[in-house]
Amino acid sequence: MSEGTVARSTSAPSPELVFHTITAFQQSAALRAGIDLDLFTAVGGGCRTVPEIAARCGASERGIRCLCDFLTVIGFLAKSERGYENTPTSTAFLDTRSPSCIGSVARFLHDPRMMAPWQNLAEIVRQGTTSLPGEGTVDPENPVWVEFAHSMAPMMAPIAAPLGRIALKDGSGPMRVLDIAAGHGLFGIEIAKQNPEARIVALDWKAVLEVARANAEKAGVAARWWGLPGSAFDADFQGPYDVILLTNFLHHFDRPTCVGLLKKVRESLAPGGRAATLEFIPNEDRVSPGMPAAFALTMLASTRAGDAYTYSEYDGMHREAGFARTRLHDMPPSPHRIVTAYTE
Repeated sequence: MSEGTVARSTSAPSPELVFHTITAFQQSAALRAGIDLDLFTAVGGGCRTVPEIAARCGASERGIRCLCDFLTVIGFLAKSERGYENTPTSTAFLDTRSPSCIGSVARFLHDPRMMAPWQNLAEIVRQGTTSLPGEGTVDPENPVWVEFAHSMAPMMAPIAAPLGRIALKDGSGPMRVLDIAAGHGLFGIEIAKQNPEARIVALDWKAVLEVARANAEKAGVAARWWGLPGSAFDADFQGPYDVILLTNFLHHFDRPTCVGLLKKVRESLAPGGRAATLEFIPNEDRVSPGMPAAFALTMLASTRAGDAYTYSEYDGMHREAGFARTRLHDMPPSPHRIVTAYTE
């Protein structure tokens, strides 16, 4: 249960939620410190006491004691007479020995270029657009996306397989797949792994594609993977394609821009082809589920006109672009949803 839920469910007002939220930056800073010090791997590897953890992490005993106690208070460590232990969440997602470790996401989410707009959010709200220069995070060749490709891959990896199954729709045999704004490339790579006859074209900025190419080589599908450097709005897609992926991309733009790109996507699909759009999609009330709904503010802070669109809005965009129909797919426990769109 969240602090907000607690506050709303009690009859008497309390300043706890206000104080908790105003000081929330301390929690993210403490978690980032634990990740940077590799503290959760140290604890998971058997270091329990302050001296043991300090020696393993190369830090002061005073600093480790204060940090570990704080991380215990906020739920990332447990403390007993034996010392500190990782919680199940920390074991799964913060110990670098875990295959599901996602600690690297802090490098992208805490990148100074990503955090800067939040320092003057009130002015951004007044103006209705980001304070970042140019087109915000989607300014051409923005180096922040190289960091994204490196850092966010572990968080995206678990949803690559279900996305691949939905996009392929049990399809087999030779097919061409375009992965727009490929980033780390994991989504197109997964399709190549699920269908040995699929050929993947990944579109993104040149520097970002180098990260995706390395991932394709690591996955053993580089012989069926090609990079197409450039902007999704300007590049010749070199279609037709059987499947086109749009993963975490449309939310950066306003509706007319999205419709224009979707028209280009529709024109680049072969007869019977389909597009698969992976997004944070809130319910029609725009306040649930929490993470997709909250994402709209992230888009306000970091883009000129992006948003967290509802399914009805995505359905309308696709139909205006010429698609015959769409379907919404939930992906529990991931906060993402997928919209598949069909040419007929």
